[in-house]
Amino acid sequence: MNLSSSQRKYLRGLAHPLKPVVVVGHEGVTDSVMAEVGQALDDHELIKIRFGDFKEEKVALCEQMIKHSGAALAGMIGHVAIFYRPKRDLSRRKIQLP
Repeated sequence: MNLSSSQRKYLRGLAHPLKPVVVVGHEGVTDSVMAEVGQALDDHELIKIRFGDFKEEKVALCEQMIKHSGAALAGMIGHVAIFYRPKRDLSRRKIQLP
């Protein structure tokens, strides 16, 4: 999924008040973390993921999570990544991209 720069900017604005729902800790990106990312995207469409550890590897870990979840990276601010994946059912989508 590719986002234009204006869509990424729009999503970053929507994500500003959100709290991180997934934290990557000392064990890294495990199957349970990937399951949690998938569930959070199913529930919210737009989520924040905080990197508590593995801060130097966060770009590679984000790419791994994108491949696995089918989401798009809307932005990364410090040690927090913003992921977006629209719901499959058009009538249930909460976010309409510009």
